[in-house]
Amino acid sequence: MDSLDTQVLDAARRWAAEGHRFALVTVARTWGSAPRPPGAWMVLRDDGQVVGSVSGGCIEDDLIRRALDGEFSSGEPRVLRYGVTADEAHRFGLPCGGTLELVLEPVPDAALLATLAARIGRGQLARRRVSLASGEVAVEDGTAGDAQQWDGETLVTVHGPAWRLLIIGAGQISHYLATMAQALGYRVFICDPRSEYADGWDVPGTERVLAMPDDAVTELALDPRSAVVALTHDPKLDDMALLEALKSPAFYVGALGSRANNAKRRERLRQYFDLTQQEIDRLHGPVGLAIGSRTPPEIAVAILAEMTAVKNGVAVGAGVYGVGCVV
Repeated sequence: MDSLDTQVLDAARRWAAEGHRFALVTVARTWGSAPRPPGAWMVLRDDGQVVGSVSGGCIEDDLIRRALDGEFSSGEPRVLRYGVTADEAHRFGLPCGGTLELVLEPVPDAALLATLAARIGRGQLARRRVSLASGEVAVEDGTAGDAQQWDGETLVTVHGPAWRLLIIGAGQISHYLATMAQALGYRVFICDPRSEYADGWDVPGTERVLAMPDDAVTELALDPRSAVVALTHDPKLDDMALLEALKSPAFYVGALGSRANNAKRRERLRQYFDLTQQEIDRLHGPVGLAIGSRTPPEIAVAILAEMTAVKNGVAVGAGVYGVGCVV
């Protein structure tokens, strides 16, 4: 789950404990351009308070109006559609004729929301299944390969721990990368066995892993919601992490360095370690998108941009250090 989805779940549980009535709204399907992807959700209280988002704002305004009118105070889960016509898309601020199909649950089961939160808190993936025909909602075990499903009658959404980022190296770039990654909803871990760097680490909300880089990767048991970025400039440390990370199911593995140094790194991995060519090809190095970055914050932006593209299934090109870097 990203940070906004976690806020939705937290708000729903808090409102339930306080005795408020509320509805849960989930993006089931989109056509054309849409501000929020399938699976995004929001919680809407009967007094108009909202946490989360299903669009750029105009649809939320309409949902709030309908909630205040008592339209969502009872009943079974139902489908709401916005932007079916060009005029409606324009009225609700949907770009390029976009259309949203939403599933609204007027009275979510608070106990099941607590069950979902407990699973996520234990680091487990979960599927939440909503049947429109019966009104039945269930929380089931999830797996790494699960994806959202919607056939017009049953909505299955996937929920789980926050996206995780393990940074190897506690240098200046890492400070910016950690701060920005947290803003994007990542749980950030930092590993650096060099005390001269690690002792000065002071980014709030991050977690130190007191181990060597390869052991840190193993200890975190990386999953498809995990990323690893090696930034020490020390091949002995960076390569230790990469040896384990490239064999893991992590969705992104990157390493700082010039094209020349990354070519040498790949050759070392090929010659001296038990990595397949397919595993080596997973390495993003030079790390980050080629946006001309030179300063630490710019490099952090480039890295997160590439991570975001990979996470969202968007093809990316060569890295940030294509020209002029000697590291």
